Amino acid sequence: MPEINFDGIPGPTHNYAGLARGNVAALRNSRLVANPRAAALQGLAKMRALHARGFAQAVLPPHERPDLGALRALGFTGTDAAILARAAKSAPALLAACSSAAAMWAANAATVSPSADTADRRVHFTPANLVTHFHRSLEEATTTRVLRAVFGDTARFAVHDPLPASPHFADEGAANHTRFTPDPGAGVEFFVFGRHGSGNGIGPAHFPARQTFDASAAIARRHGLDPARTVFAQQRPDTIDAGVFHNDVIAVGNGTLLFCHERAFVDQHAVLCELAARVGRAFRPIVVRDHELTVAEAVTTYLFNSQLLTSADGHTTLVAPVECREHPRAAAYLDQLTRRDAGISEVLAFDLRQSMRNGGGPACLRLRVVLTDEERAAIPARVFFDDALADALDNWIKSHYRDRLAPEDLGDGALLDESRRALEELTRLLRLPQIYPFQFEGSKMAACPPADAGEVDAAA
Repeated sequence: MPEINFDGIPGPTHNYAGLARGNVAALRNSRLVANPRAAALQGLAKMRALHARGFAQAVLPPHERPDLGALRALGFTGTDAAILARAAKSAPALLAACSSAAAMWAANAATVSPSADTADRRVHFTPANLVTHFHRSLEEATTTRVLRAVFGDTARFAVHDPLPASPHFADEGAANHTRFTPDPGAGVEFFVFGRHGSGNGIGPAHFPARQTFDASAAIARRHGLDPARTVFAQQRPDTIDAGVFHNDVIAVGNGTLLFCHERAFVDQHAVLCELAARVGRAFRPIVVRDHELTVAEAVTTYLFNSQLLTSADGHTTLVAPVECREHPRAAAYLDQLTRRDAGISEVLAFDLRQSMRNGGGPACLRLRVVLTDEERAAIPARVFFDDALADALDNWIKSHYRDRLAPEDLGDGALLDESRRALEELTRLLRLPQIYPFQFEGSKMAACPPADAGEVDAAA
């Protein structure tokens, strides 16, 4: 049952708005000029390289942004152009939130349980509600439609509704979920949470804990997981306050290997012992000590926001951001890691700076989905990566994406028009049904009609 990495494509409105409290990189780079074209091409280059090495790869489309439906719901009226002009003038922060391209980080799209793990032997998906931040909470509806369009065979796939949109069930998807595979059968699913929905117990003092135990437990129940093969652990609150807003910023696992920092989990020794008991004798933790790399350095380099990929011959590759090679202590650690028999045989470093400046590394960009050959064959969409699709996406990006996007550009009605035209072409390219509001709500491709200059002038 091969694992397929479904990478999110950065959208045409990729920008730096500093929207995510607790995400140190996003806050540090707020209001810088972004390059959406470079962001998408950097992600595509990573996909090409991993596909060339034999790793199964697929893509997920970006979302429609700016989200005009959200702006209308918040009281803005008029033509699309007038709404954007009014929002840009009176509520620029709100416009930035409704323009976020954060859906590119597919690790937050959903939590996925393979058919080998579930009671009904279907692949189960729970789209994340992402209620901690407004700009991310806008993603759940489109994510659900995309997943149901791709995984539409209900005999093989179950795409659930998101959990209730309440802080009690705050859910950030697979960024807080890892699956270990001790044998070819059922896996051991590992859920990490930051707080209890009830508010009881410990939690961070400064930054939000985005995943609750209650959300993780609900997903395990609805996916029909075996409690004997399910493990829950809590993130250390002080680590969240240091900028570790998701577990995948401090730990990554695959197969029988866990790569983490010593300050990743509450009562970490007990967590590792429980994983060893559930996964079995093959379980192998690689724990980075504070004297080797501090939590602050881990957040700066995103060492743990790397992908762990196991090839057909059993070798494990760590796919890291290039920042790890540019940081002396992180680079030194990786050099000695591959020299000793630790379970990781090579490190590949990729330039994903456009994503990294917003706080998302290689692991953020992908949703891991384990499929049998029959399940993969049941997917009609053209989402599985090959050279032809890579070339088509390359041409599509270069045809539709800007190479510069500043915060003041978000109010440009032409940007909405460009984005919708790009997404219309992409749905045809990926052989997807209508998944965007402008498609099924009858919006015209000319998103910002030239009407009434008076209305636009008045809005501005």
